[in-house]
Amino acid sequence: MNEEIEAALNEQINEELGSYYIYLSMEAYFASESLDGFATWMEYQAREEVEHAMRIFRFLNDRGARVKLQAIEEPKAEWESPLAAFEDAYEHEQYITQKINELVDLAEEKDDKATLNMLDWFVEEQVEEEATTEAIVDKLEMVGDSGSGLLALDKSLASRQTTDEE
Repeated sequence: MNEEIEAALNEQINEELGSYYIYLSMEAYFASESLDGFATWMEYQAREEVEHAMRIFRFLNDRGARVKLQAIEEPKAEWESPLAAFEDAYEHEQYITQKINELVDLAEEKDDKATLNMLDWFVEEQVEEEATTEAIVDKLEMVGDSGSGLLALDKSLASRQTTDEE
């Protein structure tokens, strides 16, 4: 495997595990605000990020490359509101999309078809990730200062189930 691609994929593992930390921190924030549905949604989101990291981890192992884990930055722990937290989540997903697109560009430049094939899944996944978080931002904006609206949204988010991505 090309060393530059190997290094970039190791960095992406770190990004995905950093995403796990971010969503776990958001889960803790929502739990502390007694918004259990939001907390449940973030718990599942955090779990997905670990699955994403492991997908790249296994790919590197399968290609005979070396996985090199890196330090994970401490995430933010407090937000002004549920809307502010989900705005951060949406911005973060846009950032991850940018990182995936950069990986695609690098794999194309290095003519690494196996990596391109693996990254196709991530490109599709990021479309869904951005759409989902943006939809929740939109709903929170509609709810505004309505406590009953916030609780109704909280209840609907509690029903999130895991998805089998493998």
